[in-house]
Amino acid sequence: MDGQKKIKITDEKVALVKAEHFCAYQERSQQETRDKLYEWGLYPDAVERVISELIQGNFLNEERFAKAYTKGKFAQKAWGRIKIKQGLKFKRVPDVLIKKALQTIDLDDYHATLIRIIEKKVATLTEKNELKRRYKLQQYAMGRGYEADLIADILKTSQL
Repeated sequence: MDGQKKIKITDEKVALVKAEHFCAYQERSQQETRDKLYEWGLYPDAVERVISELIQGNFLNEERFAKAYTKGKFAQKAWGRIKIKQGLKFKRVPDVLIKKALQTIDLDDYHATLIRIIEKKVATLTEKNELKRRYKLQQYAMGRGYEADLIADILKTSQL
């Protein structure tokens, strides 16, 4: 690890203060925070107490995290709902909160973003065969986390 010494924290109060800074810096999921506490060397019962304190102090809020993650990945990286959902599942966010967070994406923006990433990809393709071009566009958009039926609709209705 690039010359840095691993920090070991066994004092619960020190860990709580450090975890508060960790959570205040950017929205975190409970799992990310839990992993960080274990990385610092805290024991399981202490980790759960610190997590509980962070939730009570509103440093940790899974719903707020899910919405911020969704907004960020959609706005910054133009990810589709499928990829965002996978990312949230990986962070062990409950399904009900994932569903709620995904509903915050405006449908018009979602369609416009999908059209924009497809148009951007069209500009880079050299494929002459129409079917192969469409297939490549569909695969690209699916890789970005967009739904196959939505991609197909857009490819049918737009002149790409």
